[in-house]
Amino acid sequence: MNDPSTYWLTFTNAALGIVVLICCAAVAVGVIQEIVAKRKKASAMSNLDREVNDLVNAYQDGHAFHLPELGMTMADGGQVSGSKDTAKEK
Repeated sequence: MNDPSTYWLTFTNAALGIVVLICCAAVAVGVIQEIVAKRKKASAMSNLDREVNDLVNAYQDGHAFHLPELGMTMADGGQVSGSKDTAKEK
């Protein structure tokens, strides 16, 4: 400990240890916030009616909404699989 280079090495190691502890605490706070948010969302979802809950689960990703009366879509320009109009023509 009498050597100045060991003093600075010890001080640097202690400072880095404190920084690591602060970073670990920040990660722990973030994880706890996520868990609390998920629990709040789950409790809010449990209060919804069954029909509304089914609707929210079906539309979760924002890209799919089941409407059977619209029929199949052909976004890629594929072949018609047989619609009502073509069945009447034959």
